[in-house]
Amino acid sequence: MATVETARRGPRTYGNWRKPSSPGLLGLGTVGTGLMFVALLIVIVVLMTGGIWPAVITAAVFGGVILLLAARDADGFSIMSRTARRAAFASAKNRRANVYRSGPLGRSEWGTNQLPGLGAQTRLSEHEDSYLRPFAMIYSPQAKTYSIVIGTEPDGAALVDQEQVDFWVADWGNWIANLADEPSLEAATVTIETAPDSGRRLRREVETNIDEHAPEFAKAMLGEVVLTYPAGSSTVKAYVTLTFGAAPRKGAKPRPADEMARELAARLPALTATLQATGAGSARPLSAQELCETIRVAYDPAAATLIDDAHAIGEVPELLWSDVGPTAAQASWDGYRHDSAKSVTWAMTQAPRGLVQSGVLGRLLAPHRDIARKRVTLLYKPVDPAKAAAMVESDLRSAEFRASSTRKPLARDTLAVRAAQATAAEEAGGAGLVNFGILVTATVLDPAKETDARAAVDNLGATARLRLRPVYGSQDSAFAAALPLGLVLTKHVAVPSMLRERV
Repeated sequence: MATVETARRGPRTYGNWRKPSSPGLLGLGTVGTGLMFVALLIVIVVLMTGGIWPAVITAAVFGGVILLLAARDADGFSIMSRTARRAAFASAKNRRANVYRSGPLGRSEWGTNQLPGLGAQTRLSEHEDSYLRPFAMIYSPQAKTYSIVIGTEPDGAALVDQEQVDFWVADWGNWIANLADEPSLEAATVTIETAPDSGRRLRREVETNIDEHAPEFAKAMLGEVVLTYPAGSSTVKAYVTLTFGAAPRKGAKPRPADEMARELAARLPALTATLQATGAGSARPLSAQELCETIRVAYDPAAATLIDDAHAIGEVPELLWSDVGPTAAQASWDGYRHDSAKSVTWAMTQAPRGLVQSGVLGRLLAPHRDIARKRVTLLYKPVDPAKAAAMVESDLRSAEFRASSTRKPLARDTLAVRAAQATAAEEAGGAGLVNFGILVTATVLDPAKETDARAAVDNLGATARLRLRPVYGSQDSAFAAALPLGLVLTKHVAVPSMLRERV
């Protein structure tokens, strides 16, 4: 990330986000260009052995395939990828794989409300760190990863000097860059969730602290506050999920849960302490009970009131990891219906172009009246310092190749070369390299308000200068990825991400 000051004392701006690219011809990557040359070779062989008409037919077939790979929409998806996504969803729909029914009368054999989809195989355990704080640890057998969730209480930027905000942004950048040096850390996610406040916590706070000998006027005023203040108010919760590989190094045997817990217990205090310096406020690991409540409410928002009522009377609703999933869920092409709500998830397809200020995501993260529950998740995947140098140099060569492939390069290609050079210089100076993405989930309790929620997210994405696209055909997986579960999406795709970027 490059930092540019527009004036000597002007606002600090940020930018120079680079999307990994691969050199190629006609808008194709390295693999796509290689397939094109192979197709030309096959056409020549057919021409020499079969004649002109078989060669023409072969060239037309391969030309159509190359066109499907080269023609891309505004979000960067080719016709081939969109067709494959529709075919995959149609196959899942025919097999009824998009429908989930759990519980004693459900379709699942275990008879519990287990998490669906990507979270079905996850396991939860609870341990204590060096400060004797309980923390939940999620194990994913398929991806062979362990995840811990840290709950934070962000201070916010209201009534805060811009200089302090700049310090927070700088500390956050350093915290993210230092994740690449954390042993076995594979990914990190930051989830900011906004939801309506039920008012139960305020009522409990007032009732437990009110003085019996207080004036009647003061008691009446507090009673009116309890009744009127929760109307229209919202709560903001933030979670930081860190995902570690089960194997200490490549080719090693995965570590058991107890051994991994002992290692993370010693590292958690330092991680939470450094996180507080970024403006995240009080940071502490979530216990198993708190994590179960968070996931349970995400799949069934109607349970939030019941859980708040239980805490208001001093009771803790005991939840097991096998009971936090939905009773019924169904994924459609552009939406996800789960228990008492319906959700739509968008994914970022393009980062803000140009320079932005630190508050560019402010409106996107803030509560919105047309969205009952909104969840914005930032996905970070630190790049190993040993691979970062080769990656930025490859990106620089790719940008130079695209700019020099024509006698009159486009202005965008020329700027891409400058941005790649700046990234390479920063990496050579010791800066970290991080791949990132954004998921936005909007949940409504009334399906009739879905149209308003979609329009709200489209407008909020524009204010944040993000290009957002609904995750068509994978709404259930995107919904789970936006939760603080520590899912690494690159470990759950059929086609490796490295291959898809080079087509």
